Amino acid sequence: MSFLWGVMGGPSAGPQPSGAETIQKLCDRVASSTLLDDRRDAVRALKSLSKKYRLEVGTQAMEHLIHVLQTDRSDSEIIGYALDTLYNVISNDLEEEEQEENLTKVDDLGSQFTEIFIKQQENVTLLLTLVEEFDFHVRWPGVKLLTSLLKQQGPQVQQIILVSPMGVSRLMDLLADSREVIRNDGVLLLQQLTKSNAAIQKIVAFENAFERLLDIITEEGNSDGGIVVEDCLLLLQNLLKNNNSNQNFFKEGSYIQRMKPWFEVGDDNCGWSAQKVTNLHLMLQLVRVLVSPTNPPGATSSCQKAMFHCGLLQQLCTILMATGVPADILTETINTVSEVIRGCQMNQDYFASVNAPSNPPRPAIVVLLMSMVNERQPFVLRCAVLYCFQCFLYKNQKGQGEIVSTLLPSTIDGNSVSAGQLLCGGLFSTDSLSNWCAAVALAHALQENATLKEQLLRVQLATSIGNPPVSLLQQCTNILSQGSKVQTRVGLLMLLCTWLSNCSIAVTHFLHNPANIPFLTGQIAENLGEEEQLVQGLCALLLGISIYYNDNSLENYRKEKLKQLIEKRIGRENFIEKLGFISKHELYSRAAQKPQPGFSSPEHMMFDHEFTKLVKELEGVISKAIYKSSEEDKKEEEVKKTLEQHDNIVTQYKKVIREQDQELEELKQRVTTLMSQNEQLQATVTQQVSQIQQHKDQYNLLKVQLGKDTQHHNSHGDTFQMNGIQTEEVSKLKEELEEWKNKHELLQGQIREKDFLIEKLKSSQLEIGTTELSSQSSRSGGLEHNNELQKELEMLRSQLQLQSVEISQLQTENQKLRVMNTTADPVLGDSGAAVANSSELEGQLEQEIKELKSEVKALSEEKESLKQHLDSSSSTVAILQDEKSKLQQEVAESKKEQDDLLVLLADQDQKLSALKIKLKDLGVPVEDEDDIESGDQGDEDEDVEEEEQD
Repeated sequence: MSFLWGVMGGPSAGPQPSGAETIQKLCDRVASSTLLDDRRDAVRALKSLSKKYRLEVGTQAMEHLIHVLQTDRSDSEIIGYALDTLYNVISNDLEEEEQEENLTKVDDLGSQFTEIFIKQQENVTLLLTLVEEFDFHVRWPGVKLLTSLLKQQGPQVQQIILVSPMGVSRLMDLLADSREVIRNDGVLLLQQLTKSNAAIQKIVAFENAFERLLDIITEEGNSDGGIVVEDCLLLLQNLLKNNNSNQNFFKEGSYIQRMKPWFEVGDDNCGWSAQKVTNLHLMLQLVRVLVSPTNPPGATSSCQKAMFHCGLLQQLCTILMATGVPADILTETINTVSEVIRGCQMNQDYFASVNAPSNPPRPAIVVLLMSMVNERQPFVLRCAVLYCFQCFLYKNQKGQGEIVSTLLPSTIDGNSVSAGQLLCGGLFSTDSLSNWCAAVALAHALQENATLKEQLLRVQLATSIGNPPVSLLQQCTNILSQGSKVQTRVGLLMLLCTWLSNCSIAVTHFLHNPANIPFLTGQIAENLGEEEQLVQGLCALLLGISIYYNDNSLENYRKEKLKQLIEKRIGRENFIEKLGFISKHELYSRAAQKPQPGFSSPEHMMFDHEFTKLVKELEGVISKAIYKSSEEDKKEEEVKKTLEQHDNIVTQYKKVIREQDQELEELKQRVTTLMSQNEQLQATVTQQVSQIQQHKDQYNLLKVQLGKDTQHHNSHGDTFQMNGIQTEEVSKLKEELEEWKNKHELLQGQIREKDFLIEKLKSSQLEIGTTELSSQSSRSGGLEHNNELQKELEMLRSQLQLQSVEISQLQTENQKLRVMNTTADPVLGDSGAAVANSSELEGQLEQEIKELKSEVKALSEEKESLKQHLDSSSSTVAILQDEKSKLQQEVAESKKEQDDLLVLLADQDQKLSALKIKLKDLGVPVEDEDDIESGDQGDEDEDVEEEEQD
């Protein structure tokens, strides 16, 4: 122990050893000592020296420390010291003073020692095993060491953990640790682990990371939480950004709904802490990750709809219109709302309905446009508002129409400020940035909408008092010719190019002003500086659009004449070169990368993302159009007309197919409905059949009981006593029985008519059968069919006979009931004589009345069944009539065939006669058929006479 005492600074004799010598002796002690306490003290001493002598400890002690981790796992204290020492050696998190002194060496040392440590993959696997230990002195330093390894050599360590069995799952358990310091450092570890590794991101997500992280954020107070909330949000961004699988899992797990409480802000938004601003900023960025324009369209659309249905969009719009919100949060909220509504009609419609809490209320779009054209607002805020307006109009023809309608003369309201008025005001203000933003916003209102391009030609502007109004198109060209700032002219040229593209009427209006073409050719032909090259390129693009979409309606500005003008004043090669200035510009490439305007300063705002798509589309076709001859133009116009005709035909066919699809769907629905109704009716019929059988059984039972009661009444007839009310009920029952009797007679008459009709059909069928038998043997199939019909008739006849028997049974039952009623009549006549003894018999009579009522009910049900039998017999008669008509048709055909056979027989007789004549001429004896027939007849007569004699 004296050695350690000297090392740790105790009194010692002689010169002090150097740091490297001390570390060497400590390493020898760790390697050679057999006592655990000695090894533990030596490792503790190495830990204390590891920060000051980082290089020496790393080079000499790392192997011994790894050996301690492998062999002394039973002692948590020495394991903790070893892990802390390795962390100090590998980590670059040194104190400020040390960082200033060793700034150049820090990064290299950490990376080198990490590479030495992970060279043996078993070391990382060992570290993963130690992190599983619950002991705080082992788990916490192990988490810190593993985090430091990932910081130094992230991809290599990630790959080792990925191939380790249950490597990622072991680290996920850190989020469930009850000790906050381990849980928080576990979040930091997972941050480093999930960087730029989609496979690990998926594993972490499916290990229930979303649920645990959202729970931590909720426990910490959402946006009011501390640094832990920030770490969790950063980890969520790692898991979701550019990972479509995890985004889909996040949406399907209903985790979007749990984001809504993050954005609940109160009325008093003053005094936000820096941490809350950071947290809310990260939360907004997380929402944008889910609806980013770079995501697959289907995934973005589903997330947008989910955010609307759960109320998240409404919550964001509330922040958007709230007061006292910090500027950077307001800007990020505008950008977030922009991407939540971009291309989603439902969300765009909701955003159009949002009003600012002002008096009177104004639409949120109008309030935002006021900020965009206000030069006193921050630059980033104005860019965010422009992006929001662009996203609102993206693939939203309804919104485009509403914006343009505010510019039309018939819809202008002088009492309120509209979006169109703000755009026109910004378009012609003295601020070049307002000019550019308003021009780009108005161009988005016309994007891919030829109808609105034509309607915007109607807009008239009053430039000054006393002068006639001019069109919006003319005013834009007037400002161009006045030589304003480059940013203003670029914005106006982008607006004009968007307006005239794919709109021949707008091109005609543009060419109708005789000053426009000379201005464009003059701008293109001049040799100007680099700043003006961009304007020259856009002028060349606008002139090319005027040629390509020219319908030759103006004689002086036909396509061919404009091409000749370019050839004479500019030159084709020079024109193409100036046109290429646009796509070669650095700001053009930057704008083409993403839809959101991302400019570092107002001077760099030159191009819009959607306009870059238009340039890419038109640059090639305009270059080809400049070199085409008039004959090629004519051919191209003919091809265009043919294509338009084909498109019209295809559109008509599509319309017909669409209508047929609708009819087919309707028919399918009808078939489905009828099938379901059929099933219901079959079930109802089955149920009614069972009910009828039950009623029959009840009727038979009541009939037996009624017979017994009748005998009882006859034997005690003198004792029946009734009051007036019971007599009325009995009389009503008698009337009902009479009605039933009449109905039975009517049914019998109908059955007799049906029997007559069936007999008639049967006789006709027999006649048809006889006719069939007289025909030739080839018609035997019809006879068999007739026999089958006769069998069916016999079966129907037997069924009707059974029905007649049932009806006769019912009649006999009715007769019995009538007899019972007549026997009860005398008793009714004497009802007023002996009222005193009626109390006992009234109950019996009431019971009898109930039985009669039930019998009447049974008879009504029998009536319904008879009607059903009649209906079925009617259908059978109809079927038989159809069969009769078919058989008659077959008989007619057989007669026709018979006539044909007779004709053939006559021809054969003629041929036989001719042959006989030839035989006679040849001298051959031939017997006549008449003789043969007479001979046969004579033989038959003789046989008959002999039989008579016998």
